[in-house]
Amino acid sequence: MSAAAAGQPRSTLTIGDVLAHLKVEFPDLTISKIRFLETEGLVQPERTPSGYRKFSAGDVARLRYVLSQQRDHYLPLRVIKEQLDAIDRGLVAPGTSADSPRAAHVAVASIQDNAPTAEHFRPAPAAMRMSKAELCNAAGLRADQLGELEQFGLVNAKPGGYYDDDALAVATIVADLARFGLEGRHLRAFRTAAEREVSLFAQVVGPTGRQRGGEAKARAEETVRELAALSVRLHAALVQIGLREVTGGAGAVS
Repeated sequence: MSAAAAGQPRSTLTIGDVLAHLKVEFPDLTISKIRFLETEGLVQPERTPSGYRKFSAGDVARLRYVLSQQRDHYLPLRVIKEQLDAIDRGLVAPGTSADSPRAAHVAVASIQDNAPTAEHFRPAPAAMRMSKAELCNAAGLRADQLGELEQFGLVNAKPGGYYDDDALAVATIVADLARFGLEGRHLRAFRTAAEREVSLFAQVVGPTGRQRGGEAKARAEETVRELAALSVRLHAALVQIGLREVTGGAGAVS
């Protein structure tokens, strides 16, 4: 049995081979996306004298890492490049970074900015179907609390009356905030601010998203990730600054 037939990449692969090898795990992957990642410096395959790409097993592993971080942790390429650089320089063990991508980012960047990054902003796949009782049980909310979230537009049932991963993600965070006495009515500003950010960022991404071609789509998706990460960091920074002022300085918060 050949290496390719056994599910392992050959010593060198064409871009088409790489696509076929990774598409099972990443169904939305396209040749244009692979070319885009090469253009952005995430992978650097060798070239034949005639200009054809030659991907090694290491290149395929690197692509799988990048695609996994984008899909599972919604990281922008800037952060993924920092992770890969940390791994390449031996600052973070490859196994540790793959299992816990936060580790590589902490080693390189988060110590500097002390702010949440894009993995906190990844979108849920929206594939679950939960009843109201199941959602309350999973999130740790009472039925009246969930009703308040629906009243203020923070959580919405789907047309079939079920709740998905998005609803669970929001409900879980609200349940944690409820421990500090915050209720749905206190959180309406979050919804309003999010809608304004979506509208603003749509204006930024719109022109790129309307361009034809897979690389334009990949660039638009990357722009969304980067904007999401920056938005979360800015929000965290402003809140931290405001809290320091309220409490009388950084030293007042243990």
